[in-house]
Amino acid sequence: MTSPQDESTAPGPQRLRRRAVLAAMGALPLLAVALPPATAAAAAVVVDPGKRRQTIRGFGGMNHPAWAGDLTAAQRDTAFGNGTGQLGFSILRIHIDENSANWSAEVATAQRAAALGALVFASPWNPPAALVETFVRGSQTDAKRLRHDSYAAYAQHLNDFHAFMKSNGVDLYAISIQNEPDYAQDWTWWTAAEIVTFLRDNAGSIGTRVIAPESFQYVKSMSDPILNDAAALANLDILGAHLYGTSYADFPYPLFQQKGQGRELWMTEVYYPNSTDSADLWPASLGVAEHMHHALVDAEFQAYVWWYIRRSYGPLREDGQISKRGAMMAHFSKFVRPGYARIDAAATPQTNVWTSAYTDGSSVVVVAVNTGTAAATQPFTLAGTTASAVSCWVTDATRTLAAQSGPAVANGTFTGTLPAQSVTTFVVTTGPSGGTDTKPPSTPGTPAATAVTATSATLSWPASTDDTGVAGYDVVRVSGGTETAAATSTTSQATVTGLAAATAYTFAVYARDAAGNRSARSARVTLTTSAGSSTGGCGVGYRVTNSWSGGFQGEIVISNTGAAARSGWSLAFAFTAGQTITQMWGGTAAQSGAAVTVTPADYTRTIPAGGSVTVGFLANQGGSNPAPAAFTLDGGTCTTA
Repeated sequence: MTSPQDESTAPGPQRLRRRAVLAAMGALPLLAVALPPATAAAAAVVVDPGKRRQTIRGFGGMNHPAWAGDLTAAQRDTAFGNGTGQLGFSILRIHIDENSANWSAEVATAQRAAALGALVFASPWNPPAALVETFVRGSQTDAKRLRHDSYAAYAQHLNDFHAFMKSNGVDLYAISIQNEPDYAQDWTWWTAAEIVTFLRDNAGSIGTRVIAPESFQYVKSMSDPILNDAAALANLDILGAHLYGTSYADFPYPLFQQKGQGRELWMTEVYYPNSTDSADLWPASLGVAEHMHHALVDAEFQAYVWWYIRRSYGPLREDGQISKRGAMMAHFSKFVRPGYARIDAAATPQTNVWTSAYTDGSSVVVVAVNTGTAAATQPFTLAGTTASAVSCWVTDATRTLAAQSGPAVANGTFTGTLPAQSVTTFVVTTGPSGGTDTKPPSTPGTPAATAVTATSATLSWPASTDDTGVAGYDVVRVSGGTETAAATSTTSQATVTGLAAATAYTFAVYARDAAGNRSARSARVTLTTSAGSSTGGCGVGYRVTNSWSGGFQGEIVISNTGAAARSGWSLAFAFTAGQTITQMWGGTAAQSGAAVTVTPADYTRTIPAGGSVTVGFLANQGGSNPAPAAFTLDGGTCTTA
């Protein structure tokens, strides 16, 4: 967001405020003008559970105690509980303060959200002050950016927050590297190239899923470079975006569909259509439901996350009660639960009507938005399943999440009446035709790699569950946007063979049942095979990043290719042309003649299994500057790149 304050009262008249940006772009949208109702009967929407689209991770919002005050205990339950009068949110976004002394403020709400089953992820606005420098960016003379020699330290800062939350019982699902790096007058700017460099060289050391770039307006020029850089993409787990002023025409992302396989696509922040109107203003609030429809159907986002959970324009009013905007979100969040899949259904079956459908294998949820000023009648037909009953809930000018008598269903078809300017959620209890099992197993847990050799590795993972039993697992190799079968197993362990020495591989796992239903893909694990003759279990990348007459700047990336973390390491190498190190960050250098020994700084002390740390330095040089020929880590020879 644009400031620590409410958007409508944010100080700093010299800054360009988000409202001014949106207004200048014509991005404060109105609801569509209703057309006269069609005289012909609407064609049935065919809902096909056999044609699955994206897996839904959930819906939620931001809690920011420092800027908006913490949620109360009752408000936490209203937001993340799923009973009557509750929103059913399943995602909480929290703030990573640059000062670790302030981290404890995030704990209470995160603990309760996690206890109620929500995923928790975190976004930073600024790195620690010691890692930041100012620069001139256009007319902004005090713009801030992360120092290029502080990337490893910043990765450690993010990792430390992950460890802090985990020690308090909250295992973060993911961490973003920066909130809105392209709209940062009040926080830290990043270029797309800087994000790619950080992802490629440093994000692999972060101990949870990584989100980037969280662009202000889903600006594709911020994320295209990530998708086009295989090394950076390998360390990206979730492509995150904000939708402030983004037109519906810009929601689809063909390049992500082409290259982002295996990554998740999240909408991580928005308020819509503005932050000035009351969240109960009707029918303006109905626009939230249409916006969510387009985000899920056109953009195929897997998560939809609001800005402040409690605000005059938010899903909870300041008194902690659900607003009309909140009800719009709840028509999705209460019924389309984490793990549901969006399935094929006509998106615009008639003028001013928007429909989307979802399934968990035993029920189908249909959300129908009618923005017109007249009621609409809409038939629905379920393909490939039987339907035994339909329940429904409606919100309009006079009702909020009101349970209604469901329409009768016959031969898989029912007809819904959609009140004027309303959203209706239908929940259909289904059964497979002919008794066929259509419910997939649960997602396998994150795999771990052990016994990594030059040509093989053993992977194990927490087992899946299934209503009829898990029949087996498929291990796939993930490379860019492609998957390749690597192994199958009837247990939660498999050995992958035929690998190349000294090579990085990324693997993930699917579960399947006897009917052939396949689970969502697990989180990924990345490993590097050993070099065969090398005994160091390590790799070193050495490069000169800048040079001048008599001196140069260098960078050393130390990778742990073993199966266990390394702590308190010592790196040794020798210069061959009289180079001498004069300054180092990320480690401490001791040089005797040509021989150099590097020991870690506090924030690079531990190198996770499969992770890396980066050390930078300045040095003097003579007429030539060859790279060291060999490196050893704790006495073992490392591969070089």
